[in-house]
Amino acid sequence: MNTTNQATNLKIYQKYLELIYYSNDIVRKFPKCENFSLVKEIKNSLYVGLRNLMYAIKCYNRQDKLRYLNEFDINLNLLKVQIRLSYKYKYITIQNYQSWSKLITDICNMLGGWISSCLKK
Repeated sequence: MNTTNQATNLKIYQKYLELIYYSNDIVRKFPKCENFSLVKEIKNSLYVGLRNLMYAIKCYNRQDKLRYLNEFDINLNLLKVQIRLSYKYKYITIQNYQSWSKLITDICNMLGGWISSCLKK
């Protein structure tokens, strides 16, 4: 892996950790009745996504790396739906929704570039 990819991977990893910190702060404010449903699903999506991201960073086989990146992308899309639901049920404000969505969009953009670079090789 060259140093440019390592730097990119590190940026996406740092951005994803920022997303996890933000998400954990937000879901603490959800109603208690959601702790075992929507909150649990959001946290599950976050940590499965983190696992896929770590596998992708450590993986040297291009096909395996692409598989982990695609699974990571699926987790991000699932998270988008869960955030939309959180807003729809009024568990979060419009500002929370916009901030949360921006974090995910930034990560999706980085991920798209990473997937493209893997496909070009």
